Amino acid sequence: MEARLLLEDGSRWVGTSFGAEGETIGEVVFNTGMTGYQEVLTDPSYCGQIVTMTYPLIGNYGLNRYDMEAQQSFVHGFIVREHAELPSNWRSEQSVSNWLNEQGILGIAGIDTRHLTRKIRLHGTMRGVLTTRPAAWEELAERLDVPPMRDQVARVSTKSIYTLPSYGKRVVLMDFGAKYGLERELVKRGCEVVVVPHDTSIDEIRRLRPDGVLLSNGPGDPKDVPEAVKTVESLLGEVPLFGICLGHQLFALACGADTEKMKFGHRGSNHPVKELASGRTYITSQNHGYAVSVDSLPGTSLTMTHMALNDGTCEGLAHVKYPAFSVQYHPEASPGPHDSEYLFDRFIEMMENHSRPNKEEKMHA
Repeated sequence: MEARLLLEDGSRWVGTSFGAEGETIGEVVFNTGMTGYQEVLTDPSYCGQIVTMTYPLIGNYGLNRYDMEAQQSFVHGFIVREHAELPSNWRSEQSVSNWLNEQGILGIAGIDTRHLTRKIRLHGTMRGVLTTRPAAWEELAERLDVPPMRDQVARVSTKSIYTLPSYGKRVVLMDFGAKYGLERELVKRGCEVVVVPHDTSIDEIRRLRPDGVLLSNGPGDPKDVPEAVKTVESLLGEVPLFGICLGHQLFALACGADTEKMKFGHRGSNHPVKELASGRTYITSQNHGYAVSVDSLPGTSLTMTHMALNDGTCEGLAHVKYPAFSVQYHPEASPGPHDSEYLFDRFIEMMENHSRPNKEEKMHA
């Protein structure tokens, strides 16, 4: 079956449909990862986006139940150069096409993804419509004239509080679209993880008596969740904070910095980031379309700790007074390298150091 893609600048492609049938609208972005398409498809941070994979062959090792990063997919479409209809891997349980069909997600194959990626790099991300329905190109262009999505975080966040029990430090994980990888890294370190919705009040978080709070990744513009910024402001100085991706941006806004939309964002598992204190370079997994403005940092209580070597954007922050830090990339790295897992150890150490004075105060009381 034929599938067609139209961008808001009038660019058009005709390819072959796979996955579900129908029509969808979203922001067209690209990911440079050579592997990890299953984790990309189940990353809630892609909510509302039509994802282009720059690697030319997708689906060759299939999908399985163990590599999911969420229970469902929130992407609005999937674009590939070549789709493998018959995956070959001992862990494979089904093809990408079958899984997309189950999820109700449209895919298009057989188009020039290099041409599409170059256009996005040159002109920036654009909204697009992907369809298998018969309609004139002019009709499709009219369907793009709708307001952009602003409620992505509410769509992907958990609707209720749940706990992964343990006997270690209690971490409240504020779910703005968290990948399972965040839970895995904390549980691996013996933490009791209490996952809460994105709009959980500061009073409710205090009632949970956390040793630390992790601000998760998530989709969209951080300024679309101002209530979360206020919550982070209230938490500063009370408990150690660790922000990741969207959580990094919310942390910056709470401290008086600003964020800005990037031309085409960072999406892939091969982005070099320099840790400024040590001079060491890490290869990181990234997925974001907004960044903290470096020019907005002077005069705030923040210092920049990490920098993207490709474009000089801010990749890490630390508070000058309180036990709080953040990174723009994904140290849980699914998919991606494991170079930055030490950041979770740093968070654990920060919680331990923060709790010791409280214990000493109680002993002398």
